[in-house]
Amino acid sequence: MAVATSFDELMASVQRSAVHLEMRDGYTRSSEAFIAWQGGYRGAPTNAPSQEWRELVQTTTARGVEIQRVRIVSEPLSDFAQFEYDITAEHNVAAGEQVRWLPRRDASDLALPGNDLWIFDGRVVQFLHFAGDGTYLDSTYDDDARRVKFCSDSFAAVWERATPHENYRPAG
Repeated sequence: MAVATSFDELMASVQRSAVHLEMRDGYTRSSEAFIAWQGGYRGAPTNAPSQEWRELVQTTTARGVEIQRVRIVSEPLSDFAQFEYDITAEHNVAAGEQVRWLPRRDASDLALPGNDLWIFDGRVVQFLHFAGDGTYLDSTYDDDARRVKFCSDSFAAVWERATPHENYRPAG
């Protein structure tokens, strides 16, 4: 089941696509970027991890890789989801990601995996595991063709239904 590799190795080797499904309303609330946003800062995050992420996205998309991220969110947005919404244009999209949003109420009839995930070239899934408070714990990798297909089909269904960031206006 598990694939012995890492996120960095997979991003370095991906050739066509890296897609990310986010389904939580909050993540690590102690992140520097989130704390700065809570303090009123509304620009792209300036902390080192955020800058490194933008560089990774730029380098990866420059190789012709498509990076897609879709967020399933409750509305009205949680404070953390609002933070993500506020920084997406300058942080994710400006770096080269395609980002879409799907209100949770519009996902009720979709078959979804139990965890957030990344899918690399439709061949490997990285499942992300979080504590109840949104703190990242660890991840597992899976290249079982049936599970990869299920996750790929789930992502495609969410992506098709979701609204591109530039058109999404949170309710609430």
